[in-house]
Amino acid sequence: MKIGILTSGGDCPGLNAVIRGAVLKGVRVHDAEFVGIRNGWRGLVEGEYVKLDRHSVRGLSRQGGTILGSSRTNPFEGEHGGPENIQKHLDEQGIDAVIAIGGEGTLTAARRLTDAGLHIIGVPKTIDNDLAATDYSFGFDTAVEIATEAIDRLRTTADSHGRCMVVEVMGRHVGWIALHSGMAGGAHAILIPEQPESIEQICEWVESVRDRGRAPVIVVSEGFLLSGMEEAHSHKGLDAFNRPRLGGISELIAPEIEARTGIESRATVLGHTQRGGAPSAYDRVLATRFGMAAIDAIYAKEWGSMVALNGTDLEIVSIEEATGGLKTVPRERYEEAAVLFG
Repeated sequence: MKIGILTSGGDCPGLNAVIRGAVLKGVRVHDAEFVGIRNGWRGLVEGEYVKLDRHSVRGLSRQGGTILGSSRTNPFEGEHGGPENIQKHLDEQGIDAVIAIGGEGTLTAARRLTDAGLHIIGVPKTIDNDLAATDYSFGFDTAVEIATEAIDRLRTTADSHGRCMVVEVMGRHVGWIALHSGMAGGAHAILIPEQPESIEQICEWVESVRDRGRAPVIVVSEGFLLSGMEEAHSHKGLDAFNRPRLGGISELIAPEIEARTGIESRATVLGHTQRGGAPSAYDRVLATRFGMAAIDAIYAKEWGSMVALNGTDLEIVSIEEATGGLKTVPRERYEEAAVLFG
């Protein structure tokens, strides 16, 4: 069997470990042949391929990013897009099945292509950890570690100058990165998309911290909404799936805090630093297991399915189930953290 592998959407630590796990198991157990599809769905639409073998994946588990490249191309758009054209490309290359590694947008496209008859298995990739069908996705643990280190570093300069630091992390619809890194970094408030808060409440927390002689540190998800906001802050246009490119909410909050409290405040947007660098040990192991499980799903012909983590066990679920709803932060988890605010 000849298997294609692609990585689509935003990059994240652990993608290369998935590729390595899939290729090594496929070659050793099934004597499969592999081809890498360059630059996500764009490579599948335009026919950009590279050979993958044991030599080309050697040592990949510790390497960040993706050796195959990525893009946010919508495979249904353009003159070469659509399931018929894509299947033609696959037939020309003799590719029997595709492993699509990506997040919500990638998996939704994979489900639509599978519904049209293509043989695709999904592997969940999202640092936001927002897919309901899997307990964890690789990249999340690394993103939390990076954000936590940044909070630790910013705290020292905040203490030195008596400033309030507002640290913005990723999280379009869910606040898992903010929740975990904020708790780990000892933040004095954590602001997440699931729980709007007023600027008055935020300033109350900030003043409480100042009154104790401390320098306030606030962690905020990029998708957080202040009370009264109807949609998340965005000034960067739309992505390929017509979703707003978020970022900059911290730069709205910090000046408001300073104006209302008199505390000098600074915003730091961590942005793509959370996606970069080598994956954590946890993400390397999880990503490798996902890659190996994807091979099992292919040989079981579980088309339209996705590998997922349930506790410590791997299972196969439908992509429709995986993309049917977001895994949001439960209110009780937020209230658990809120005890530590102020």
